[in-house]
Amino acid sequence: MNSDQKPRFVLHEHFAHHHHFDLRLEKDGVLKSWAVPKGLPEHPGEKRLAIAVEDHPLDYIGFEGAIPAGDYGAGDVKIADNGTYETVAWEPDRIEVILHGSRLSGKYTLVRFRKAGDKEWLVLRAKA
Repeated sequence: MNSDQKPRFVLHEHFAHHHHFDLRLEKDGVLKSWAVPKGLPEHPGEKRLAIAVEDHPLDYIGFEGAIPAGDYGAGDVKIADNGTYETVAWEPDRIEVILHGSRLSGKYTLVRFRKAGDKEWLVLRAKA
């Protein structure tokens, strides 16, 4: 990402052992990533579980295809949406972004859900 470009995001739909979605936000030279079992919330006020997973390399932002059987995450991956985002806040326990995708557009907030565990977050669709 050049200094004049907005950071990118991708929402992967992952047909692995358990069907889920992966939200990835470009930050500090990597893709910060969360597995979102039921996908991002579509309506303001909705919230869904998001589980922090390992960072992914930037070139993974355009990945679609099959992860071979026997490899971690084996299964088909397709891009459900992608685009750019604006950072409203990026703190250790709260991330707020405005997504500009073809399907996902608007403000989303990720907050740590410490009661559930160290890697658990909630993703909320913020009101406009």
